[in-house]
Amino acid sequence: MSIGSRIAWDDTVLPFQLDLADVRGRLARLDGTLEEILSQHDYPPQVEALVAEMALLTALIGGSIKLRWKLSLQVQAKGALRMIATDYYAPTKEGEPARIRAYASFDEDKLTDAPAFEQVGEGYFAILIDQGQGTAPYQGITPLAGGSLAACAESYFAQSEQLPTRFNLMFGTSQTPGDSRETWRGGGIMLQHMPKASPFAQDGGTGEAGLLRPSDIVSGDDEENWNRVNFHVDTVDELELIGPHLPSTDLLVRLFHEEGPRVFDSQPIRFGCTCSEERVRQSLSIYSARDIEKMTTDDGRVTADCQFCGAHYDLDPASVGFEADGE
Repeated sequence: MSIGSRIAWDDTVLPFQLDLADVRGRLARLDGTLEEILSQHDYPPQVEALVAEMALLTALIGGSIKLRWKLSLQVQAKGALRMIATDYYAPTKEGEPARIRAYASFDEDKLTDAPAFEQVGEGYFAILIDQGQGTAPYQGITPLAGGSLAACAESYFAQSEQLPTRFNLMFGTSQTPGDSRETWRGGGIMLQHMPKASPFAQDGGTGEAGLLRPSDIVSGDDEENWNRVNFHVDTVDELELIGPHLPSTDLLVRLFHEEGPRVFDSQPIRFGCTCSEERVRQSLSIYSARDIEKMTTDDGRVTADCQFCGAHYDLDPASVGFEADGE
């Protein structure tokens, strides 16, 4: 989609709260941003679908972190897909867009015609939060189970945070009238039950491999409210969630008008990579001249490629490594 055809709710995350159901949530629309993430690479369709799903999850979950923090989602797996990594950089100040990037590593020879999640195999889904210099990053993991990356994220919140959480994600390619190119569009809704004062404790759940599911940690009125808002989310169709004609606020009213929806300021999202020559030099500063020599190409250069954006760096071997810094 061209910049000229951008509409107000493209590439945004809209936080909301359902006061009558004790549920909070976020509604994401990724259009040009998702297209830019995927256009950096020539992924097979199954891998594109998994990266699109992870990017939407990252945008939705990232809306909960504070200014200047960084959120990373990772999949480490033993199937045809070996890894997906995404980063969400919160704005440095109010009003600025958040930045998101993503990439995948896979064995093309092992890919099959099976659904995307079946390319993953055994492994784990991880969430990492970096609060900045001088703090220890937080990390939580959950097994890859449940049939989708969204289900893995739901399991993470149920197991680690004891918060009933639900994702409904849709994505695919479409054409803008008058433009022959197909571009990516994606949309998603995240629901999360408001946390209780006392944490819920349970030895095992009803999910795959005994994992907790959202339904395992709500009861009574909370369960009734949770089931009701999930029913409404199940009714959303693709055109409503990712189509260009229905504003995010109108969709929330259409889905949850009986729940007293309240919206907050939306957060713009853009593709953004933090790679730079300075960072490459910094990463090479731990190596000796002998190590750098082993990395030097036949043309007498040290090269590096960014896995997220494809940027190529070509450096003089004499200018990198800790000996180049005069140590």
